Amino acid sequence: MILKPLITTIFLTMLPLAAQAETGKLQVELNKVEEIDGGGCRAFFLFRNQTGKSFAGFEMSLAILDGQGVIDRLLSIDASPLPVQRTTLKLFEIPEISCGNISEILLHDVTSCQPQNEDQMDCFPILDLGSKTSTQLVK
Repeated sequence: MILKPLITTIFLTMLPLAAQAETGKLQVELNKVEEIDGGGCRAFFLFRNQTGKSFAGFEMSLAILDGQGVIDRLLSIDASPLPVQRTTLKLFEIPEISCGNISEILLHDVTSCQPQNEDQMDCFPILDLGSKTSTQLVK
């Protein structure tokens, strides 16, 4: 008879851990920007995948805002694959605009969020954006 309460206690203790693994965050950080010879800006993004899932597909549509806060262009980037419990570095080039003239990068849309061996999902609720540069990364 002691076994049943013990199993119930173990189950209730582990339930928050299972929920935490399922609701972990996918952190996207604009870590660094640098000018490209001949014009343009190279952006270094870190993706910290704490979701409990590997992503076979992850594509974002970004709106690049100039120094006056006006949308300069939309840029689609493919950051996949994103392995589970890993930090991944991805470099993307933003042509024809200097890094100093980018005030903000807006995550306009997540066009693909495909966990490995699962259906597409809405990643907006699990995204946590940040920037270590003077350019803000926002959603």
